[in-house]
Amino acid sequence: MQYRTLGLTNESVSCLGLGGFHIGQPKLTDTEAVRLIRQALDRGLNFLDNSWDYNDGQSEFRMGNALRDGFRQKAFLMTKFDGRTKASAARQIDESLQRLQTDHVDLMQFHETIRFDDADRFFAADGAAEALVAAKQAGKTRYIGFTGHKDPRIHLYMLELARKNNFHFDTVQMPINVMDAHFRSFHQLVVPEAQQMGIAILAMKSMGDSVILKSRTVTAEECLRYALSSPASVVITGIDSQEVLDQAFRVAANFKPLNSSEISALLNKTAKAAEKGEYEMFKTTSHFDSTAFHPDWLGGETAQVQRLAPG
Repeated sequence: MQYRTLGLTNESVSCLGLGGFHIGQPKLTDTEAVRLIRQALDRGLNFLDNSWDYNDGQSEFRMGNALRDGFRQKAFLMTKFDGRTKASAARQIDESLQRLQTDHVDLMQFHETIRFDDADRFFAADGAAEALVAAKQAGKTRYIGFTGHKDPRIHLYMLELARKNNFHFDTVQMPINVMDAHFRSFHQLVVPEAQQMGIAILAMKSMGDSVILKSRTVTAEECLRYALSSPASVVITGIDSQEVLDQAFRVAANFKPLNSSEISALLNKTAKAAEKGEYEMFKTTSHFDSTAFHPDWLGGETAQVQRLAPG
């Protein structure tokens, strides 16, 4: 496993992170999931991804069990929450800690910034930003960040509001893959801004939950190598079997950044398939928008909106 520095934090993190969603899927038993997580940690992968909403909490429960017996010390642990109000965010943060069986995570992130008003609500009075700051002050998280997969302009708006509110994010998570450059590109639009602000980049959806592979233009290992060649500190990838875990370690162990000619060749292979976002369904459909199907997770509106709303 190779390691990188997480932005301005001086934390050393594995270049590949284990995705929390896939580890909680029903195709895996609890025992198999714990075994894969512990094996990954023993082999040197230290970045663990998760979220309050993954698989109705099963992902965090499994990871919490895996981190018992001394394994928590081997992990840089991250999870996310959906609450937009201070109260709902605080409740979800505490529930995540209970499931993960720890008194703190290393990184807590505001999940699914996929609408412009998500950014507005984050910074509103009694919004989720206040819960994150309180959690950090209470020692429940060491670092804070936000995620999203829909549109790079929404990420840029979140960063604009961060500047206006003098709020520093340690991390920002976004899709980086072989098709992104051709359609609403996070890599082209958000990465330079994040770098300028000293925010660590977390890459996700290198294969688009395997949908990109269905284009038959690239292999899984090409997808990983491309994402690893970006400025990302960590490339988070779904691992749900021994075969996929071994593949990830094989790519990481032998990784050398792609040169410009190799990157151009990959982008040329994917250009036609990528031009309409067909294989980046997280950008063009609601299939990946968990909070769109569960608006109750957001926690209603802030007291400010309730006070000012008509009627």
